[in-house]
Amino acid sequence: MFEQALADLDVDKFWRDGFAILPDAYTDDEVEQMRRQVSAHCGSGGGELATSPLRHVLTDGKMAAVAGKLLGTDQILYGGDSSATINGKIRAWHKDNTDRLDRDAPDWDDRYTQLRFGIYLQDHTAHTGGLNVKVGSHDICDLETGETTYLKNSPRDLLVWSMRITHSGAGTLLKDPEARFPEPNEWNAFPDNEIAPAHDERMAIFAHIGADDKHGRRYLDYLKTRTYMVNAWRSRPFTDEIRAELADAGFVVRDMPSEVKDDKRAGRKKDWEPFWYMGMPQPEPETKIVYRDRPVPAAAQQSFTQRYGRAVKRRLRGVAGGALEGWRGAAPKGKR
Repeated sequence: MFEQALADLDVDKFWRDGFAILPDAYTDDEVEQMRRQVSAHCGSGGGELATSPLRHVLTDGKMAAVAGKLLGTDQILYGGDSSATINGKIRAWHKDNTDRLDRDAPDWDDRYTQLRFGIYLQDHTAHTGGLNVKVGSHDICDLETGETTYLKNSPRDLLVWSMRITHSGAGTLLKDPEARFPEPNEWNAFPDNEIAPAHDERMAIFAHIGADDKHGRRYLDYLKTRTYMVNAWRSRPFTDEIRAELADAGFVVRDMPSEVKDDKRAGRKKDWEPFWYMGMPQPEPETKIVYRDRPVPAAAQQSFTQRYGRAVKRRLRGVAGGALEGWRGAAPKGKR
């Protein structure tokens, strides 16, 4: 049961490895209920979970309790980053945090306090299609370092991992228990008779929950730039009832749907891009840009901001110089 799994949760091991599995956090009946709800939710367009019948996954207190134990705080943030998927196929290695590959960025200043929870609603102890992680990679700012591990979970388990950990979905599990865990790009490199069987439908539930601190605030600020997330928030606003239920479950609620509702600047980025921070280095211009099969001069490759700034300075110097000449021209002859 969940209470025993929570009591057995090894906090030190989590911070060493970057992930944990809480066995039997849910009953078989709860799993079947969630499978029905995921099917209906995805069939109706999907979106954030607090505004759907799957709200109980957030408000039953389990994720908040795990986050509180791992993070050592009762100030647990929820801002509306949650979803359900069917047959998701993000196989490439990636990280979920804001500053993914810039070790000088704020995400890497200290221990990262933002977590991703996952409920995989089918067996992956003997079935392919589960989650791959690179052990310990939550403390390493690259996508290559770390031992590849396939997380073997039952549908009743609750998974949690640092959002800085390198991971990939729809992993491949081989039948041979002594075999290594394949890399994500090797998903089609083995004969079918060597691969553990896959489920016809792979359902999963995900939620971002973390400490209400600088990392949590930065992550939600970053999400305000992403098209998919802003569209989801605008289509499913939080009601007073939703905010109250989330607060009763132990969350500090940041009402992101309200923040982006009338913000015309929100949601302009379809793909991930580095998120600005004080002191962020400017990208180096490429040595050669080809346009219509002709090289562009290096001067034309400079950023708009740099070129605009220099143009403004030239204009100001010209205006100042013109004003000075006009003053001199208007002065009495004896004082010129």
